Amino acid sequence: MAGLRSTLRRYHIWLGWLIGVPMLFWTISGVLMVVKPIEEVRGAALLSDPPPVRTTIPPVAPAIDVRPLSKLTLEQRATGPRWVLAFADGTSRLADPATGRLLPAMSPADAARELGARYAGKAKIVSVSHIDPANPPLDLRRPLDSWKISMSDGTFFYVDRWTGEIAARRTAWWRFYDFMWGLHIMDLQTREDAHNPWLIGFGIVAALTTIMALILLPMTSRRKKKRKISQTG
Repeated sequence: MAGLRSTLRRYHIWLGWLIGVPMLFWTISGVLMVVKPIEEVRGAALLSDPPPVRTTIPPVAPAIDVRPLSKLTLEQRATGPRWVLAFADGTSRLADPATGRLLPAMSPADAARELGARYAGKAKIVSVSHIDPANPPLDLRRPLDSWKISMSDGTFFYVDRWTGEIAARRTAWWRFYDFMWGLHIMDLQTREDAHNPWLIGFGIVAALTTIMALILLPMTSRRKKKRKISQTG
């Protein structure tokens, strides 16, 4: 029994050193992620809902090209109602409901106007830059042809160049939260893979370390009890 206890204690100590740093990262990142309400992290209050569509004339059907159409909706934009055409190949376009004419991609000024129509915060626009869909930033996570609007408080908005949709909002706290999440799941590269070998491996080691501790606890307690009896006897 003494040999088993000594072996378990030795492995428990080494595994404890191995798992100590990941456990510290898990704990700290978990605590920091719950410091602020998730609605504040996401910037839920920064955008108002789009107004209802109002049009005085029946909309004209859009001039659809030969590509298959998967969805057609009439939505409100800063300059008025617009047809939003979603094609089966994943691309989208806007069309003028008065003429049915397909509209060109939005300019930086158009994107800023779309944001200004719904923005409910107090920050000012600092810059508007184009996002190449072939090289999207980590906080966007998808190949979207868009305008990135940077605000004076560190918040980023991504506006789809072809539809005017505000596709993403990223507060400074969201980006910090995102980094903590990547640390929490041990995936700082994509911050989406919660099944990576590092996380699974350290999780198994943590479980083994805990099991050893649970086995050692009663063994150590009995040993101390026997030692106390022998000393008093």
